[in-house]
Amino acid sequence: MGYTAKDYSKLIGMAGFSEALLKNHFTLYQGYVTNTNKVMDTLSQMLEAGNTASPEFAELKRRLGWEWNGMRLHEYYFENLGGNGQADQNSKLAGLIKRDFNSFEKWEKDFRATGAMRGIGWTALYYDESGDRLFNSWIGEHDAGHPAGCSPVLIMDVFEHAFILDYGLKRADYIEAFFKNIDWKAAEARIG
Repeated sequence: MGYTAKDYSKLIGMAGFSEALLKNHFTLYQGYVTNTNKVMDTLSQMLEAGNTASPEFAELKRRLGWEWNGMRLHEYYFENLGGNGQADQNSKLAGLIKRDFNSFEKWEKDFRATGAMRGIGWTALYYDESGDRLFNSWIGEHDAGHPAGCSPVLIMDVFEHAFILDYGLKRADYIEAFFKNIDWKAAEARIG
């Protein structure tokens, strides 16, 4: 039993994101779902055949993190889009942001600055349940850079495929469009 790509076509028509950009991005995401299933199936077959000492098994185990996180991070990203970008300043999430960043504006400045850094990757607002704290983080590769034990709350894709078709190299303009379309209720639901 494998994973099935989710349908995010409801995002088509979202301001600041062309239909072509979104459809390309959905296709890329679907590839991660397909490859996650293929890698998991192959690993299962190798386990059944007793072929777990091979270099191929080891490399596929490593590859699974890339495909899996490529699938899941895109799901988080698409699911925290489609809103009006207006955070309820009286919500639990806004309260935690204000507590941990001293103001909502300081959090937003830090999140935007993290997303604007040179390089490809992801920007994430994480919640550390053990430490009861929010913080922004950069993820350079799908399978590396995730703080252990932390839950992603808000995800922004800053690989070029997320914006270059519509914005060229103007990442700041893409980040502006992202902020105008955040679904804050979806983000808040991730902190429980």
